[in-house]
Amino acid sequence: MLEDLTIKDFALIDQDYLEFTKGFTVLSGETGAGKSILIGALSFLLGGKADVNQIRAGKKEASVSGTFLLPKGLSVRSDIPEDDEPRNALEWLNVHGIEIENDRVLLRRIIRDTGKAGAWINDTPVTRGDLAQFSSFLVDIHGQHEHQSLMKVSEHRKFLDARAGITADVDAFTAKYAVLVSKRKQLAQYNLSDSERLRKLDMMTFAVQEIGEAKLKANEDTELEEEQARLSSYEKIYSDVDSIEQMLSNEESGVVGLLKKIRRDSMHVSELDKSLSKLDERLESAFYELSDISAEFSDYKNKLVYDPNRLQTVEDRLSLIYNLKKKYASSVNAPLSEVFAYFDEAQKYIEENGDGNNKKDALTAEIKVLEKEILAQAEKLSAARKSTASILNNEVDQILAKLGMKGTTFAVQINQKAGTDLEQLCGPYGKDDIEFMISANPGNPPLPLAKIASGGELSRVMLALKTIFAQTDSVETLIFDEIDTGIGGEVAVAVGAHIKNLSKNRQIFCITHLASIAVYADNQIKIEKSVSGEITSSNVYPVEGEARVAEIARMLSGDSDTSQSLEHARSLLAKYSGGV
Repeated sequence: MLEDLTIKDFALIDQDYLEFTKGFTVLSGETGAGKSILIGALSFLLGGKADVNQIRAGKKEASVSGTFLLPKGLSVRSDIPEDDEPRNALEWLNVHGIEIENDRVLLRRIIRDTGKAGAWINDTPVTRGDLAQFSSFLVDIHGQHEHQSLMKVSEHRKFLDARAGITADVDAFTAKYAVLVSKRKQLAQYNLSDSERLRKLDMMTFAVQEIGEAKLKANEDTELEEEQARLSSYEKIYSDVDSIEQMLSNEESGVVGLLKKIRRDSMHVSELDKSLSKLDERLESAFYELSDISAEFSDYKNKLVYDPNRLQTVEDRLSLIYNLKKKYASSVNAPLSEVFAYFDEAQKYIEENGDGNNKKDALTAEIKVLEKEILAQAEKLSAARKSTASILNNEVDQILAKLGMKGTTFAVQINQKAGTDLEQLCGPYGKDDIEFMISANPGNPPLPLAKIASGGELSRVMLALKTIFAQTDSVETLIFDEIDTGIGGEVAVAVGAHIKNLSKNRQIFCITHLASIAVYADNQIKIEKSVSGEITSSNVYPVEGEARVAEIARMLSGDSDTSQSLEHARSLLAKYSGGV
């Protein structure tokens, strides 16, 4: 749930801070007042497109931040498969190592006039993609083609499964299907011709023997190369070290000897002027440090020995490693770890293929059993989906008729994955491809949901689906824009009633021009444009009591001053939202 929103220098908004509660909140205002700017700011916060044109004229930076209370009852799986996506906001935060306090998160985003943008979840910087992915668990914005989970075909199967109550069964199916895929890969290895299998087995056996006899050590190649460089450059190293030692320790011209003399004078002068004592201490420190360095260079030189036999041993060992990399790594410059990896892979192949047909026959039998079990489970899942789809079609059609879309037909399209008479193909979620379809006019064939052109129609379809899926969808905050396009009268009243009903379990924001929808709201926010000198601003503020009566009256007749419109507004509020 969105608890508060802070907007600064975004489009026409100078600075606004708004607090929100649960239930149904209406955003109203005259045409051109900037209602879309408020939604734009929220969309920006949730990972929408960032553009320097969003920055208020004359400012360097626009920023939007919001506090969200996470839904209750979210759980986190202890072991999430690498190729699986987080299932809720709390799981997403856990995967990305972001901690929360009091079940709340702070989202913040900025755009600077240089084009540079930034985003944070709590104090953690995130990418725009991360922000959009995380916020999709928190908010759906309907009316624009963004933040619409129901517009993603991949989500349709999840919604239908949740409605059918088979989500846990599908998860179990997916896990068993992964086992089948793994065993099929193993069988593919066994199905190589015997000659090919034996040839590869011999090759892997030789590799294991050759690598094993080498008795390689981790990072051995790097260490040997360093030693080779040291041994082959013996004369140069000795000459340079000897020169360094002479320059440091020569009694007459060495740095240490000269520094010793300087120290003697420094000690004397610092006794005469105490302000020089710190400089004397630094000289003393430098003297001891250089004396120690000189001693270590001397010790290194005394231990330096040219050993041609060791050099030959090192070069022979490097040659062996070079040949092993040439055979078993991606290149001779590859890390030695690739040779170890090949060794492990070869050992695994030998273990899996060493006893040939015995394992092949056993694996084939296991796969047949798994395939039979998986197909049986897929049939059950498909039957549950088809049964639920029929119910869902009727429910959506009934709601759409009340929302001014009589004659519109909703259909859950379920197609079986391609197969043959001998084999029914399944995927990780069963044998069905699922997509929500819609026919906006009688007699027209159903089209994919994404093909609906009208923002108002799309929003009402989403409203119908959200009403039905309210108990299974974890997204708590819904924003409906353009939902009143092309409707009025009884249909608008029905839309308001549906939103009100949906807001019992969700936080709903709705931009509307219709008083018959606005009167159902628990809260109302007005957006108003003002001009001061040459500066235009959009001001956002809640309206309550008589101020709300006046706003409803304006929405009814365009005039908030007449007694008739005020009385009408007051009566509608009393009827649909318990008065003012």
